[in-house]
Amino acid sequence: MRPRNSGGGGSPAKGTGAALKHEADLRAKGGTLKAASATGTAQAGEDSPYIQIDRALKRCQYSQDALIEVLHTAQETFGFLGEDTMTYIAHQLKLPLSWVYGVTSFYHHFNLKPQGEHSCNICLGTACFVKRAGEIVEALEKEYRVKAGETTADGKLSINIVRCLGNCGLAPMVLMDGKVHARQTAQSMLEECRKVLKG
Repeated sequence: MRPRNSGGGGSPAKGTGAALKHEADLRAKGGTLKAASATGTAQAGEDSPYIQIDRALKRCQYSQDALIEVLHTAQETFGFLGEDTMTYIAHQLKLPLSWVYGVTSFYHHFNLKPQGEHSCNICLGTACFVKRAGEIVEALEKEYRVKAGETTADGKLSINIVRCLGNCGLAPMVLMDGKVHARQTAQSMLEECRKVLKG
């Protein structure tokens, strides 16, 4: 059931899709709400990022089948998909938040946390796991002192674990900044990360 606003022209209930829309409208009008990019919310300014999401929704005629396209637009805008962004999209497409979260957590293309300047996505699907991809994860965690799913303190590198990337013949497989690295070892991936971070 869609949340209803209280009488008297008050703001919508906090945390609802309507509240997020109201917040976006205020920002689009030059409101003074605090920018909150670290949590995936729209930033202040004339061209609020929520406007880009609204344009994508309108272009897709608010079709639920366009969920992935709208999510891509949101991620291109924010760099990741925060809970409030997913709540807003779920509300606009009349989908359960659990459905939206299920899609974003299934596809490795979507980030649920802010990402570093470089991203290293290690596949831990069955074939990669059997071929010791776990050792790559452990080596990177030890080298950069972060756990998988986190970003280094300097914001340079994010280390992520992803589900099967669909090319088991290349196991163990790693995506470094979107580029495929096949048949990797812990040592070869450490060398690649060092090279990338040196620029």
